[in-house]
Amino acid sequence: MIQTGLAGPVVDERGVGFIVADPGLALRRVRLVQEIGLPARAVEFARADGRWLLRIERGPADRLEYMLELHGRDGSVEVGPDPGNPHRVGGVFGDKSVVEFPGYAPPAWLSAAAPPGRSAPFSVRSEHLRAPVTGSVWAAPGLDTGDLAPLLVVHDGPEYDRLAELTRFLAVCVADGAVPPLRALLLQPGERNRWYAAEPAYSRALLEEVLPRVPASRRIGMGTSLGALAMLHAYRHDPASFGGLFLQSGSFFTAKLDPQERRFPRFAEITRFVAGVHKAGVAARPVPVGMTCGSVEENLACNRLMAARLSAQGHEVAFHVVRDAHNYTSWRDGFDPNLQALLHAALR
Repeated sequence: MIQTGLAGPVVDERGVGFIVADPGLALRRVRLVQEIGLPARAVEFARADGRWLLRIERGPADRLEYMLELHGRDGSVEVGPDPGNPHRVGGVFGDKSVVEFPGYAPPAWLSAAAPPGRSAPFSVRSEHLRAPVTGSVWAAPGLDTGDLAPLLVVHDGPEYDRLAELTRFLAVCVADGAVPPLRALLLQPGERNRWYAAEPAYSRALLEEVLPRVPASRRIGMGTSLGALAMLHAYRHDPASFGGLFLQSGSFFTAKLDPQERRFPRFAEITRFVAGVHKAGVAARPVPVGMTCGSVEENLACNRLMAARLSAQGHEVAFHVVRDAHNYTSWRDGFDPNLQALLHAALR
């Protein structure tokens, strides 16, 4: 392990200064690993007096999740959280360091008291996918096993719950009377890059094999990134299947807006599906659609375009930009009031 001293970021209203102490001269290069769109030259630290320094001016985001890329003089390279910054945030691929700029505050509902509800495992063998689809079913407090209730169907559900505290938010909404008691089907992603990438077999599996296993008075679909794309794909396959959609940072790629995604193996399938949605006429069964996207995401332009197209087709679309990037804290911070408003519109 490369040995560095303990230093850390210095945050002010205008930006953040990063400091990596290197009194033993163990490093030959330091880079900032980030997802806020900084060019390569802007993430290189400069050496000065036994330290490595970098200044980033504050942009249109209120938080910054990052890691450090440390290049040792022995040729080793390590990528990980900033050892001088105790503030960490979880992610699908592990912890990252985080900087919160003045004015940022976590949502108030995180400190609200509410009964947690209960969860039960879910699994069904899919013939369409020739694989199991698994997850769990969360039920709000007060719902008995046989009670018919609305169902929120969530792609990447376990990650949403672990990293964005989704069921805690739902429990608070139910306790406040903002939404009726409901269930959430938290689906594991499985072969995510194939299943969620506009895959017809996955949509058939979801609609024909998964959803019938959880009776519901009405269904609302939810997903983020590829999971949002897959939920829209399922709705387009059977518009009667969902009474509303909540789509966060959807991977609604187009060849013009998203050339950086061309290396993704199913880029052609995704762009073909998205183009078909864009060209569609007025929806026969329009539904309320809530959408959020981060202010510094590469996905922002294609999400704005999708919101405009869905609105033109008759859907009641509410689009909100969160001052953040493509991460679960950003999606969590978009729940209030946006997910609550979508649930209210879909269940009225």
